[in-house]
Amino acid sequence: MAARSSGIVAGLTAAALVTVGYLAHEASQTVPAGLGRPRAGASPSAGASKAPQVKKDPAALPDASGAGARVVYSLSGDRVWLVGSDEVVTRTFEVDPSQVDPVPGSYTVTSRSNTITGSDGVPVEHVVRFTSVQGVVIGFSAAVGDPTASPAPVPAPAGQARTGGIRESRLDGAAMWTFATIGRKVVVVR
Repeated sequence: MAARSSGIVAGLTAAALVTVGYLAHEASQTVPAGLGRPRAGASPSAGASKAPQVKKDPAALPDASGAGARVVYSLSGDRVWLVGSDEVVTRTFEVDPSQVDPVPGSYTVTSRSNTITGSDGVPVEHVVRFTSVQGVVIGFSAAVGDPTASPAPVPAPAGQARTGGIRESRLDGAAMWTFATIGRKVVVVR
């Protein structure tokens, strides 16, 4: 009887494997184009990556960032580009965003301060202001300290005004200071 039971089990196992194989074959025939495994020699389709442009190539300017000499600030990428009149990026760097974001659009540098104490109590230098939002002045600045550090803005204590300082490293702040003189265009993009 044991031989007969093992024959039945073997038969059922074989039938199950044939059924699974058949179903797998049928499923592979109904997979929409592009969802299956890539075929050998096939190149990836254009636009397959959903990564933002900022992450793929930090030196590449975002779309709709204006023309001419300008500072471009990406809210979603927390990145700045300094662009010369020849449309060449002279410097790009990451920043720590302020507590208040400016609305995407085109602005100009309205005022500058070499050194001040920020509204968060942090000593800053190379302050380049370009707009305000609900009374909060927005601009780029570098905290005094380590020349390569880019500290995050300190959250405002309860009851205190929010800050509009977009923080950059001291080295990047020096480059911004030289480039972004009064009247320089600043383009803010999403």
